[in-house]
Amino acid sequence: MKSKVKVGSIYKVEIIDLNHRGQGVAKIENFAVFINDAIPGDIGNIKIITVKKNYGVGEFIDITKPSKWRIEAPCHVVDSCGGCQIQKIDYDVQLDIKRKKVTDDMERIAKLEDIKIHETIGMEEPFRYRNKAQFPVQSGEDFVKIGFYKRGTHEIIDTNKCIIQHPITDKIIKVMREYMKNYKVQPYDEKNGTGIIRHILTKTSFKTGDLMIVLITNGKKLPHKDELIKLILENVEGVKSIIQNINTRKSNVILGKETITLWGEDKIVDYIEDIKFNISSLSFFQVNPIQTEKLYNKALEYADLKGDETVFDLYCGIGSISLFLAKKSKKVYGIEVVKSAIEDAKNNAQINGIDNAEFYLGKAEEVFPKIYKQGIRADVVVVDPPRKGCDEKVLDTIIKMDPKKVVYVSCNPSTLARDLKYLDENGYKTREIQPVDMFPHTTHVESVTLLTRR
Repeated sequence: MKSKVKVGSIYKVEIIDLNHRGQGVAKIENFAVFINDAIPGDIGNIKIITVKKNYGVGEFIDITKPSKWRIEAPCHVVDSCGGCQIQKIDYDVQLDIKRKKVTDDMERIAKLEDIKIHETIGMEEPFRYRNKAQFPVQSGEDFVKIGFYKRGTHEIIDTNKCIIQHPITDKIIKVMREYMKNYKVQPYDEKNGTGIIRHILTKTSFKTGDLMIVLITNGKKLPHKDELIKLILENVEGVKSIIQNINTRKSNVILGKETITLWGEDKIVDYIEDIKFNISSLSFFQVNPIQTEKLYNKALEYADLKGDETVFDLYCGIGSISLFLAKKSKKVYGIEVVKSAIEDAKNNAQINGIDNAEFYLGKAEEVFPKIYKQGIRADVVVVDPPRKGCDEKVLDTIIKMDPKKVVYVSCNPSTLARDLKYLDENGYKTREIQPVDMFPHTTHVESVTLLTRR
């Protein structure tokens, strides 16, 4: 039946839920309407601005009764920046919302019951937690705009600080503004492909204090680079590496393939507990080091290794989970499709003196079945796939290999639920799920799941 909801109409609604984008959900004659900056429990009048076949989009005209969970957000650009979708919600409630997301997907998609879903592991201090920042740069009317994209656009919301990034990034933004203003260095214009500075990327080690600054430029030209280096070193502490990354492609991909070390080292050092990692400008590393330790320790707890097991780590990245597993097992096989990540994994194993981890380059759905056909078997399989979840060939190989346990690390409850349903139908029981809040004030939730052979 076609909805009677029309564009321009005004309705009084109560927000009953949040969708995956952090928009409030209201129902008008059983027709879903999504509203920005809305919180479950809010009551107010909305104006319909878009109507699609299965849903509409509205905006608040006024909130007549705010939700009891609504708080004053500490960020001054929270209403326009697209980064922190749920910062106006009390943090304890954010944790409940994330657990509910996992629970709802298990019921709706996986249709699994009798699963223990724990309370979400949160942070004592859910601000300034990110060790990596990526600031796009644009021209303003009479100044350089550095910040983050406005929700749903490529228009930059200019800011001098971001309260979920490491505090050192505030100083870097200030220095880059001064440099670009003093030397008239133009930002990149993505419409016509002109200008020089595209992005400013920072990586900070919470354990060592090492700082890497990566300047992504549209070509090799970087005017007054010696003056820039001097300005950075005089105003920013902890700098170990200043890198130029060249990206001339007209695309949304941030990093190019060519890098030049302008000053210092080409890597910085970070740790997850006692395991050392060399981080380059192109390396992937978890952005919340405090929560990463909790996530990995939960994965290790679920694996329950005694020292004589063979373990597979699929979608292993730079080997961060693999090395944790290797210290407790006989042998670990890691598989990853990104060449630079595999090189980092091998290097990280070497610098930590770990010789029982072996890494394979290739797609998990291609390499994993080949290894299985060679007769290698696993006692435990750990998977940490991208948001799209595991390829079905990966799940089929797990089922054939028949390990005692599967530990599934997920960044997307929906694809997790889909994959758990498939494994449940083929001999594996989902025992418990531990949500972990890796990204406070956003709608994202990570989780670790334990499955055992029936």
